[in-house]
Amino acid sequence: MDRWQPDEPAPTRMPAWFMKPATAVVPARGTLPYPPGTAEFCHEVELVVAIGDGGRDIDPALAASHIWGYAVGLDMTRRDLQQQAKRAGDPWEPSKAFDHSAPCGPIVPVATCGHPHAGSIRLAVNGVARQHDDLSGLLWPVPELVAMLSRSVTLMPGDLIFTGTPVGVAALQPGDVISASVSGIGELSMTVGPSPSASHP
Repeated sequence: MDRWQPDEPAPTRMPAWFMKPATAVVPARGTLPYPPGTAEFCHEVELVVAIGDGGRDIDPALAASHIWGYAVGLDMTRRDLQQQAKRAGDPWEPSKAFDHSAPCGPIVPVATCGHPHAGSIRLAVNGVARQHDDLSGLLWPVPELVAMLSRSVTLMPGDLIFTGTPVGVAALQPGDVISASVSGIGELSMTVGPSPSASHP
């Protein structure tokens, strides 16, 4: 939901956010199916926040106590559909909310990893770096993100919040190998499956 803009002050408005269905969240391993309805399937590596103690209108000063753990995840996007939605002023859900669109690595408990405020976040495709930044570059601190989101929806135990991605988002091709990591949290690797159009000439 966030973006890296380290050279700009954090705005006061709520960041853009959207929700994904339960079928979007899958273990980040093995094959990542290429989704139907797109010719621009893009990756976004993100720090994932796992909620342990739910609530609404959470005080930013107490928000960290509502977090159970962290993981590395991918926010997969049908970018061509997203651009169409932006031009038309339509919701982003068709571009974001589809099966297997939120692969997630194992969740590391706060008791093990603490609350990361800095550290490398990376993504490479076929061994070539595409995204690399530091968690300190997040536009909003994680507790503030949790608090802001809780003003719109009641957070529940087990909810996952994908916090945003660094620059370098780009399209994937069938057969590409994605590797991603967040320092102190974990890493993942997946291979993009064949395009549905490949079987329907």
